[in-house]
Amino acid sequence: MPNETAPNETASNENPTDAARLAALIGELSHLSTEQADTSRGDLDLLPTLDLVRAMNAEDRRVPEAIAAQAERIAEAVDGITDRFRRGGRLIYIGAGTAGRVGVLDASECPPTFGTDPGMVVGLIAGGEVAIRDAVENAEDDDRAAAESLRGLGLDESDTVVGISASGRTPYVLGGLAYAREVGAFTVAIAANAGSAIGAAADVPIEVVVGPEFVTGSTRLKAGTAQKLVVNMLSTLSMIRLGKTYRGVMVDLQATNEKLRARSVRTLIQLSGAAQDDAVRALTEAGGSVKLALLMLFSGASAEVAAPALAASHGILRDAIAALG
Repeated sequence: MPNETAPNETASNENPTDAARLAALIGELSHLSTEQADTSRGDLDLLPTLDLVRAMNAEDRRVPEAIAAQAERIAEAVDGITDRFRRGGRLIYIGAGTAGRVGVLDASECPPTFGTDPGMVVGLIAGGEVAIRDAVENAEDDDRAAAESLRGLGLDESDTVVGISASGRTPYVLGGLAYAREVGAFTVAIAANAGSAIGAAADVPIEVVVGPEFVTGSTRLKAGTAQKLVVNMLSTLSMIRLGKTYRGVMVDLQATNEKLRARSVRTLIQLSGAAQDDAVRALTEAGGSVKLALLMLFSGASAEVAAPALAASHGILRDAIAALG
């Protein structure tokens, strides 16, 4: 006869501590809106493809509405980030999995978009750079790793740390936020559940409650979309406050390749009304800086005169134009 194990024998061999921890985690997850199942849609695999597209699109439309409910807190976060930038501080995202990748993506796009130093906006992901492409098991459970990385960056009170976690309970993020608060950095939390642990650990909690996912528990969907939209706001709006745009156009980009050079010349023509030859000449004399070239075209000043005026205006093009006017 086969060797059968009675149910009570199986239970007795299980580590009681592990079993209790698992039960506690199951109970904790059961209260999160992102982990709930929406059974009103029925069996998705039985729906025609067009109906699937429409149903998923309908779910995605809820994300901007949920973000709108957090507008005041997002504005508070933007003002805090801008203030730290003006002190010479940095914006540092921390997250695991999709949340970490969202932060890394936003950080990597800031230099080409706004002409920032690569160290001004930084993305840290649980498990390190390999986790950008591949899943790193258990990395999110390490509550000391983010703090160690932040310590290695020399985090101080002039910096901002933004913790991103759909559940709002990721140990990696909680540990990083705790260390950031300890050193006096400005802290922001982005979660997809109300009353989140990371929200309680941050100066500004941004809790975008998007509800159950289209595929239950797959927080790369609505929660991930919400994270991307919020970090778009945090970086873009703080850059606008720093004068990185003029009349809604990027003016701090650097013409470092053919496409960006063409975009730069087009921007100069669009904003100043200059002829193409004059725009190209100004961009060359400005060393590829669109903002400096614009100031030269608006004021008629040389690069030698315009550059100090722009610096004295803290990079705010409108103020520099007025100063040379």
